[in-house]
Amino acid sequence: MIVKMQKVTILVSDKHSDDALRKLREFGVVHIEHIQEPHAHGISHLEKEIENVESALFTIGGSPRGEAEGSRGKPREAEGLGLEQKSLSEEAGETDVSLRIRETISLMRDKQSQLLRAEELKKEAVWFKEWGDVSNSSLEELKGVGVFIKLYICSKRLLKAASKDKSRSLAAQAQDKIIQTLKEKEGNVYLALISKLEGDSLNLPEVEVPDKSLHSLVKEQETVGRKLKDINKKLISLSQYADCFIEHKKDLVKKLKFYQVKFGMGREEGFCYLEGFCPRNQAASLKGIAGRQGWGFLSRKPEDSCNVPTLLKNPKWVEIIKPVFNFMGTLPGYKEYDISFWFLLFFSLFFAILIGDGGYGLLFLAAALIARKKFKNTDNAPFFLLYVLSIATIIWGAVTGTWFGAEKIAQLPFFNLFVVNKINSFVSTNQGFMMYLCFLLGVIHLTIAHGIIAVKFINSLIALAQLGWICILWGLFFIASKLILDKPLPTILPVLLASGTGLVILFSNPQRNIFKGWLTSLGDFPLKVISSFSDIVSYLRLFAVGYATVAVAMTFNHMAFACGFNSILRGLITAVILFFGHTLNIILGLMAVIVHGVRLNMLEFSGHLNMEWSGREYRPFRE
Repeated sequence: MIVKMQKVTILVSDKHSDDALRKLREFGVVHIEHIQEPHAHGISHLEKEIENVESALFTIGGSPRGEAEGSRGKPREAEGLGLEQKSLSEEAGETDVSLRIRETISLMRDKQSQLLRAEELKKEAVWFKEWGDVSNSSLEELKGVGVFIKLYICSKRLLKAASKDKSRSLAAQAQDKIIQTLKEKEGNVYLALISKLEGDSLNLPEVEVPDKSLHSLVKEQETVGRKLKDINKKLISLSQYADCFIEHKKDLVKKLKFYQVKFGMGREEGFCYLEGFCPRNQAASLKGIAGRQGWGFLSRKPEDSCNVPTLLKNPKWVEIIKPVFNFMGTLPGYKEYDISFWFLLFFSLFFAILIGDGGYGLLFLAAALIARKKFKNTDNAPFFLLYVLSIATIIWGAVTGTWFGAEKIAQLPFFNLFVVNKINSFVSTNQGFMMYLCFLLGVIHLTIAHGIIAVKFINSLIALAQLGWICILWGLFFIASKLILDKPLPTILPVLLASGTGLVILFSNPQRNIFKGWLTSLGDFPLKVISSFSDIVSYLRLFAVGYATVAVAMTFNHMAFACGFNSILRGLITAVILFFGHTLNIILGLMAVIVHGVRLNMLEFSGHLNMEWSGREYRPFRE
């Protein structure tokens, strides 16, 4: 559920503001809203320091070693850098941490500079690869003995055209000169003009000769390589301090948040005040602290729900769906709905149908158990979610008789006990019923959405409008079943559509001017009905993708077993086909879950709840 919030204002004397903020941070329940934009030299300095730490961590590939276990052991290279056995931040102090960070950033800049120079040298080396060991200095030496050399490059086409023109031909230009063809490459001709006169030239594009010799270029490349090697060695040494950098960053962030709150407070004649939000069940405790500390305190119900942060609080078994919301970056607004329970329920069902194979569910469960054993100190929620999704998939695979797309497995005595013939994946006549089941899931899913709104507005006429939409949804369900599956229409259909239409038009927009409300409801009613019909039909994606998963698994099985196990080579080929085919099928199934399983909850279901997912996360000022 979404926790109810109170808007609070706290007033303290200016000289006691720091102590008050420390006490407030210790209590840790108030989500602060700045009265003014916090500006101070200390804030900009801390932001720059945090940016430097992040750059340093990025440079050394910093991830805290042993953070999950809380260990902060001595870096292996500590002795060489003159530090004691305790961590850098504890023993050597913040000055040494900042020194190491600055050293890391300096090395990072040097590395970038050297990498750029290495790239430039690489481009320069291309010239020597084309022309050989030639440089301006070597040409100058030849000039000293009266030999002048110029280099040219042109296309064969241009050279051929020039040879036809007697005035521009090389023969005409070659009097008292030597024109040497050095090589031909990719349609271009490389030429050298050797002459006794400095002013002699050819009517062709001349090539600029670099000042640097090949020998000096190679030497510089070696120097750059040594510098990069030395820099990387130092960075590897500094990477031992990743944990210390992370701890230092935490301290800086803590100070930054304190400064932001302090300088974001309002100030009037020796007093400071701040505003924020706290959970309603914590307001009394906060008031008690304010009384004991001598603060001014005001608590009231928020007037504008748009600015109120959202705090979700659910039972632990529902909280396991939170990683999915975090992955999508979605949070309901304060006045919207917490659909965590319904999302978990239907997402698990959709996951099972879309994956559609109990064998895959067993693989998921095994992978989750192994991962849980390996990552013992991480959050439990993602793993328990994987357990639920895996078990749901196993159950669906059992009742549909689908184990790695092999029908013979489901025919075994034990597995055959669980198969429900009406939804058996290998009975082609069941496809119609599966489509009908998807329609039924869709209408139930959307009915719950309108039921949630009806319960929220139980004392309002809007609840009757939601009851009308439920009637319309079921009427559309029967129509979809008739149009797509040729199911007979029930006699109650006209009653459902007529009563639903009347309730929606009459009570969707209750206003003093009754006729205006009716006209408003009637204006968008047809489009909403069409949209609702398409929403119900869209649940067919569950059948389509689930059926495709089974079909792909069966196809690869047939390909593999057609190859057989008659020899070692055939056995290996069969194994490769099975591994590749089922791996591909699992990947496609997981992609379908993201695309379709999430969509049906986030668009169709949430759309009927009129949700915008406009929430701001509740982030209290705390340690």
